[in-house]
Amino acid sequence: MPGAAVAGLWQNAALFSGGGAMVRRNAFYAQSGGVTAVINATASAVIETAREHRDVIGKVYAGRNGILGALREELVDTSKESRAAIGALKHTPGGAFGSCRYKLKGLEESRAQYERLIDVFRAHDIGYFFYNGGNDSADTAWKVSQIGRKMGYPLACIGIPKTVDNDLVITDTCPGFGSVAKYVAVSTREAALDVASMAETSTKVFILEVMGRHAGWIAAAAGLAGDGRDAAPHLILFPERTFDRAGFLRRVDECVKRYGYCVVVASEGVRDAEGNFLSEGGTRDAFGHAQLGGLAPRLADMVTTELGHKHHWAVADYLQRSARHLASKTDLDQAIAVGRAAVKLAAKGENAVMPVIRRTADAPYRWRIEAAPLGRIANHEKKLPAGFIRPDGYGITAKARRYLAPLIAGEAYPPYTKGLPRYVTLKCELAPKKLEPWREG
Repeated sequence: MPGAAVAGLWQNAALFSGGGAMVRRNAFYAQSGGVTAVINATASAVIETAREHRDVIGKVYAGRNGILGALREELVDTSKESRAAIGALKHTPGGAFGSCRYKLKGLEESRAQYERLIDVFRAHDIGYFFYNGGNDSADTAWKVSQIGRKMGYPLACIGIPKTVDNDLVITDTCPGFGSVAKYVAVSTREAALDVASMAETSTKVFILEVMGRHAGWIAAAAGLAGDGRDAAPHLILFPERTFDRAGFLRRVDECVKRYGYCVVVASEGVRDAEGNFLSEGGTRDAFGHAQLGGLAPRLADMVTTELGHKHHWAVADYLQRSARHLASKTDLDQAIAVGRAAVKLAAKGENAVMPVIRRTADAPYRWRIEAAPLGRIANHEKKLPAGFIRPDGYGITAKARRYLAPLIAGEAYPPYTKGLPRYVTLKCELAPKKLEPWREG
């Protein structure tokens, strides 16, 4: 992955001494947004790889609760953690250092926040910034790289991809997605067998609500549970398709009459003809996004009220993104690979880039890591391609199956003790503060 092959990149010359050698400086790593089953594997890879580059990277500090850890000068000193504990992160879900939904605004609008970041980085001799997250995180990393240049502070900013939504552009897939896709596909298949066995005298319709605000990647993954229109899920509702109430109810009723039951998988981001989320609760998160949830019971109410069919519904919610016991081996491998690549890029002096996954073949599945400029990734969103959605709008195509199937391949079970997964909890000792407290707001 030679730096010269990355178009449009600029090296932060201030990271080098006059003789051309890299100056040894500390690193800051933070987790952002919703966590995944494998984001800690990326963290493990970042820390382990940094320890292999002691000639240019000193300590790795991790932000407690994401970027807030930098603003509050709450820096976890990962050098206090054992090699075994850092290694165990690879099979531990959640965010080991804490994550947050906290969006930095524009450079001029929130200049004081960016300057605070630089002050903290300067106080702790941090020359490498690794931000592990999705779209908003890519935007933050890009903005931090800009303020570093404007303030003349030598800082290599590397975004690291992570999001179960799989909506980052350029990268073929996003670490975290493969595991949630596997969980949803497996859960759909298992629930369908349950419903089918009880349909004669009990539940006729089962509805599973999955994540996906604007892009239907997770909902599409449920389609891997069965092959052919007779197999569950019988209906998939995508954000990319406007919800048709009458059409939906008609199809549900047809399925019940034909198969005896109907399994529906619905993305939380489904919208009506006016563009309103069916599941919007009227509140917003820290990024300004509408808080979604409750689509499944709304659909279930339609089914009972209009059709009279007995139903059950479930919301995968946090379960789908935390199920490390059912993680995809492919996803785990890629989560580790982007973490390692991020450190190697930084150690070469690259700045404002993100390691991305490039697919080179479907069968057998092959991929490699490349680097892409953060400016081409930030504030862009990858929707489910039209060619991945069946013409009737309620299922996936063969093309979608070719894309999705390799991403859920392989098992990567965590170690078990007394029947339960053995996960690690870090000590998370904070480095001594050197600055005055940050005044939030």
